[in-house]
Amino acid sequence: MRPSGRTPDALRPVVIETGIAKHAEGSCLIRVGQTEVLCAASVETRVPPFLRNTGLGWVTAEYGMLPRATHTRGDREAARGKQSGRTQEIQRLIGRSLRAVVDRKAMGEMSITLDCDVLNADGGTRCASITGAWVALHLAFQHCVRHNIMSQVPLTDHVAAISCGVVNGEAVLDLDYQEDSAAEADANFVLTGGGALVEVQATAEGAPFSEAQFLAMLDLARDGVADLVARQKAAVGL
Repeated sequence: MRPSGRTPDALRPVVIETGIAKHAEGSCLIRVGQTEVLCAASVETRVPPFLRNTGLGWVTAEYGMLPRATHTRGDREAARGKQSGRTQEIQRLIGRSLRAVVDRKAMGEMSITLDCDVLNADGGTRCASITGAWVALHLAFQHCVRHNIMSQVPLTDHVAAISCGVVNGEAVLDLDYQEDSAAEADANFVLTGGGALVEVQATAEGAPFSEAQFLAMLDLARDGVADLVARQKAAVGL
């Protein structure tokens, strides 16, 4: 039995609450178990210099953790004067994941930045950020359609992410911190609503894991993402 009492294929409880940041064009608070991430989308009518006069839009992300999101207080990265390598890696992952399902030509020359701020961390913060950021992005696009900035929502699919791991030799879905810290292998799967792979991050924490174990994790991830996509649809009214 898992520490949480869940079966190997069970997600933690997932709640997505929209409209949290009242000034943002799109926002949500996503709760996955005890992990909570506030995702806010901000629209700008300009693009980075490298995209000027290309007719393409841009979607990017920033990620951060509040000092007491974890068991002990962490320093604010702003106070240190630089972002950690982990922070940079995660926010780039979020941006890549979202751009994979955006028709940037249909956006036109505008930018949307997704701010993903972790309020409480209990494993899977990057996955919750990606899943919640898609909701905030969709809501921002809906805002643009309502205000005649664009004619339709330029998203080609959903994108969501889930963690899997090998714990006591068995593949399990959606690791919390207790499981993640003791897993023999852990992986993050970013998938589209159609089941296509966007990115996979998988690491052996001890001995190497087998292809069969990897495929078992992938099967769990597909089912988990299908569940998350259904929750995304409900959150944005699809």
